[in-house]
Amino acid sequence: MSYFLHIDTAIVSASVCLSFNEDVVGFLSNPLQKDSASWIQTGIRELMQNAGVKLQLLKAVSVSAGPGSYTGLRVGMATAKGLCYALNIPLITINTLKMMVVAAQNEDAELFCPMIDARRMEVFTAVYDKRLKEIIVPQNIVLDDKSFCEILETKKILFFGNGSNKFQELIKSQNALFKKIEADAKHLVTQSIEAFKNQIFADVAYCEPFYGKAFYSPAIQSFRHKNKI
Repeated sequence: MSYFLHIDTAIVSASVCLSFNEDVVGFLSNPLQKDSASWIQTGIRELMQNAGVKLQLLKAVSVSAGPGSYTGLRVGMATAKGLCYALNIPLITINTLKMMVVAAQNEDAELFCPMIDARRMEVFTAVYDKRLKEIIVPQNIVLDDKSFCEILETKKILFFGNGSNKFQELIKSQNALFKKIEADAKHLVTQSIEAFKNQIFADVAYCEPFYGKAFYSPAIQSFRHKNKI
């Protein structure tokens, strides 16, 4: 095994990480979400140059595959697929919510509930245990004061991510914990190496990001209405 490139553009910031097996040897990030498309290529080039590693030495590329920002996911996936196609190396896709849980695994909680803001009271979310086993599968839900109430009766759940603030205003359970936790491309490393060892690869030609729900655009809706599609 050798060098691996990891890309995350799914939520707010964009980041790239270079690892030698599971050891991080380089990391760069850009906090401006709307700047991801113009930054990602230069960020990867700078990352590789700083490490003195040529792209041809990469064994695989991993990418956070969603849910998350529609535009961000497409930028990250297109970049990862382009590199894998050009270098003839495997593509590894990691669920963004699971990436977020890796960033929180050392926290004192029984279960972990990452939340990605999906506007209004809606979030992309899931629930995992410390071993990353899914307790509730990834989905988009509309939050209310009854959300997760059955699990919270017996389990302490850590809620985090940019969608968790609005849930904190609703929930009163003492078993509901909240903390600001930042996840980025470094938190793709462990799962990516495991996937590589087990040869769990995505189809470079046909894989798509997991958006969580259908993308809405007023322009697209208007076009469909006018053309009755």
